[in-house]
Amino acid sequence: SPPAAVSQVTVRDALNQALDEELERDERVFLLGEEVAQYDGAYKISRGLWKKYGDKRVIDTPISEMGFAGIAVGAAMVWLRPVCEFMTFNFSMQAIDQVINSAAKTCYMSAGSIAVPIVFRGPNGASAGVAAQHSQCFAAWYGHCPGLKVVSPWSAEDAKGLLKAAIRDDNPVVMLESELLYGVPFEMSEQAQSKEFVVPIGKAKIEKPGTHVTLVAHSRPVGHCMEAAAVLSKEGVECEVINLRTIRPMDIETVEASVVKTNHLVTVEGGWPQFGVGAEICARIMEGPAFNYLDAPAVRVTGADVPMPYAKILEDNSIPQVKDIVFAVKKALNI
Repeated sequence: SPPAAVSQVTVRDALNQALDEELERDERVFLLGEEVAQYDGAYKISRGLWKKYGDKRVIDTPISEMGFAGIAVGAAMVWLRPVCEFMTFNFSMQAIDQVINSAAKTCYMSAGSIAVPIVFRGPNGASAGVAAQHSQCFAAWYGHCPGLKVVSPWSAEDAKGLLKAAIRDDNPVVMLESELLYGVPFEMSEQAQSKEFVVPIGKAKIEKPGTHVTLVAHSRPVGHCMEAAAVLSKEGVECEVINLRTIRPMDIETVEASVVKTNHLVTVEGGWPQFGVGAEICARIMEGPAFNYLDAPAVRVTGADVPMPYAKILEDNSIPQVKDIVFAVKKALNI
């Protein structure tokens, strides 16, 4: 049989494909947010959808996150399936009461009788040159909260599969995208481009097998880990790169199995160090069966412990770079 067709698809187009397919599949699905309709989305994620589905399914809102997130949560409580776009997750702070106190806790507080099938999505973490109020990573914030599922895609396949899974899930899902990945093309198989393709929430993916050290990351830093692994491979160090995909529930079993094999762990994230995703992974490994297999302390690579500076050179020094990952691996391996 001929090899399956593989094509290059940007993360932007993968997200657009997912929204289009789910709007078509289920009439309860609708998208709302600032500029999602007539303008085709601030980042063109919803390009063409307003023309295709109309005002009732793709809704431009006023600039009030608290308002439109509240409308979306209320709609979800009566079994519509809203996709609520934040222009950046920094602005989800305006609506965090709706996300945490309304969406996340309702199923539990109603003893399961009220589900809240909603997706909160948009760009999260650092973009380029937008300073502190637009550059924060909220993976640890939302990952902290029971009642939410939190996903953080890297590739086009992640983006499409996780968004479709999030829309179909009966729980509130926070989907943390990266603005800097929107225009990046990834290879996507024919299977990944089918209408029934979903990526299960709560499963990590081994992007590159290796034997010497486990690298765990989510979102854009997965790409940095792949680059670091290529550099280190030339020096005889084979990294196993794990793409978390989901922050909550966290697939610690995949990380444990890898650490048992490689005996070394380095976590990489764009967020701040204190109480971060890497801190959680390190703690879970320490508490579990894989701890006895570690030959050296786990090492965290994180963003700098400062609000994001505006100047480019300072920004570059505030976000983990490939060289930082290479340095951390060599430290972990004592080479």
